[in-house]
Amino acid sequence: MKPGRPRRGLLRGALRGGRLLQDGAPGGPVLRLFVRLVRRPLLPAVRLWRRNIQLRVVAATLLMSLAVVLALGFVVIAQVSKGLLDAKEEAAQSQAAGGFAVAQEKANTPSTVDGPDATDNKVGRDASTWMNSLVKQLASGGQTAFEVVALGAGPGAGGEPGGQPGGPSVSGVKGARASGNVDPTASVPAALRRNVNHATGTFETFSQIKYTPGVGAKAPEPALVVGKRLTDINGDPYDLYYLFPLTQEEETLNLIKVTIATAGVFVVVLLGAIAWLVVRQVVTPVRMAAGIAERLSAGRLQERMKVTGEDDIARLGEAFNKMAQNLQLKIQQLEDLSRMQRRFVSDVSHELRTPLTTVRMAADVIHDARVDFDPVTARSAELLAGQLDRFESLLADLLEISRFDAGAAALEAEPIDLREVVRRVIDGAEPLAEHKGTRIRVLGDTQPVIAEADSRRVERVLRNLVVNAVEHGEGRDVVVRLASAGGAVAVAVRDYGVGLKPGEATRVFNRFWRADPARARTTGGTGLGLSIAVEDARLHGGWLQAWGEPGGGSQFRLTLPRTADEPLRGSPIPLEPEDSRSNRARAAADAAGSGTSPKAPQAPGRPDRSPIPPRSAVGGALPVPADPTALPGNGARVVARPADQAAADRAAAEQAAAQEDGAGGR
Repeated sequence: MKPGRPRRGLLRGALRGGRLLQDGAPGGPVLRLFVRLVRRPLLPAVRLWRRNIQLRVVAATLLMSLAVVLALGFVVIAQVSKGLLDAKEEAAQSQAAGGFAVAQEKANTPSTVDGPDATDNKVGRDASTWMNSLVKQLASGGQTAFEVVALGAGPGAGGEPGGQPGGPSVSGVKGARASGNVDPTASVPAALRRNVNHATGTFETFSQIKYTPGVGAKAPEPALVVGKRLTDINGDPYDLYYLFPLTQEEETLNLIKVTIATAGVFVVVLLGAIAWLVVRQVVTPVRMAAGIAERLSAGRLQERMKVTGEDDIARLGEAFNKMAQNLQLKIQQLEDLSRMQRRFVSDVSHELRTPLTTVRMAADVIHDARVDFDPVTARSAELLAGQLDRFESLLADLLEISRFDAGAAALEAEPIDLREVVRRVIDGAEPLAEHKGTRIRVLGDTQPVIAEADSRRVERVLRNLVVNAVEHGEGRDVVVRLASAGGAVAVAVRDYGVGLKPGEATRVFNRFWRADPARARTTGGTGLGLSIAVEDARLHGGWLQAWGEPGGGSQFRLTLPRTADEPLRGSPIPLEPEDSRSNRARAAADAAGSGTSPKAPQAPGRPDRSPIPPRSAVGGALPVPADPTALPGNGARVVARPADQAAADRAAAEQAAAQEDGAGGR
């Protein structure tokens, strides 16, 4: 084993055992409270989502349609935006090319320059005046469709503060001029100016038109800037820029976005409504069929679906109605047959009482006079009396079973102390226990075990369990445990006989079941004792369950609610006893892992050596988890025979069969 393996195993054990989230651990209660607060409002929504198929279909339709509308909207907006920008760019290039041609033509014809000082200082003031006039003239043809900016070329071009449009420049052609209160240096990007200064041709880029601050100044707006290097009337280079606002294109694009969003919302809502209507047409008959099926399962067999039309749903409704009708007919036939059988059994049982009474009187007379008969006749009289006793018991059990089958069994519940019932049962079974050499021991009787139950029926159940344990215990101890915890009380009867084979723990409650079907029922009970006991437990709303292992004995557990009509959530006594073979092996393995020397488990033997669990293990404070099913008798476990003890257990079973000839099932 690696050095780090034990520490990781310890950490995993702590996490699995929940030690980090216990009340004593920091953050444990806070984390559980947070999870509970978060889950509580979500539980109704999750439950509705899981149970409502119409909601799931409509929600899925809305999500998918929303995704389609969003994807389509992005594609349309991208295409429209690209088309608008391409058209704007093409028109801007055309208009800018015409403006550049006009500006260069004016520069090549200086006589067109107007001004009072056209002949004086031609290199300085005349060039500045010509530039101002050029910007005004070019911008006047735009009519707010574009703005014109002129920047001087060379070092510091556009860097000095230029005059306002129409005013003189501080440094001649080096000044910046613009139309419409446009801030020339801020509106033309520096990258575009560098491209125009260092290369020939026309350059363009997208930017923003920024206006000079002041009263009535407009906000910046997007624009397409087109620039080119030109020469003025003196042959000096300068940069001329056309700024085309994109306000109209932006407004058009926003209008298209709003239109697509509005149309998308309407399409999504419309698709959701259509999906809801379509799914409703399919789900409504299904819900109707589910409701009718629930009512049919509740016993209202006359329920039928309403069928309209000739479509698939209508055919489903017709098939459902035919199924319900056939089911009703079959159930009615079975009920009639069952009623006839119950009546037959009840009538036969009642009719047999009169001849049985007569035969019993005659048999008693013969049995009392057997001392005057020869040995064969005397033995026949004894056998006749014994079989008559068994026949009377069988007749009484048949009458009781017929009452359960007819639903006529009534429960007379009252608060009783199960300790008194157990004492009466043990007192009645003492003669049989002495004959078998068995000692009956009681655990958990120091505290009252009170429950609302029918004393007569509980006593009948416990008498059947104790007598069976004594008869099949092979002379070993029989342990009766009582416990009470939560809302349940329990009585367990443990024996250390041959036990039960795999699968027999559930079949042992069947009527007339025998452990060995090849044997005739020459001894033992009527074969209905445990069946009647199960019905008595069900009548109380309790459980009667069995556990066993080959060669290790068996345990029958009766669990009853402390209060009548209270549902059971668990039992205070585990179904598998602590001294079972698997539990002893597990305890030995745990003791070996902890490094301590385990106490060797003592095999079940005669009364003075039978393993008895400590008293503290019986009356636990908390009930064990609820059994897998609520039906008494179900959920019982049978421990398989270990391979190393198969031969010994088989020999013990054969020896027990030889010693107790004709031993039938319980």
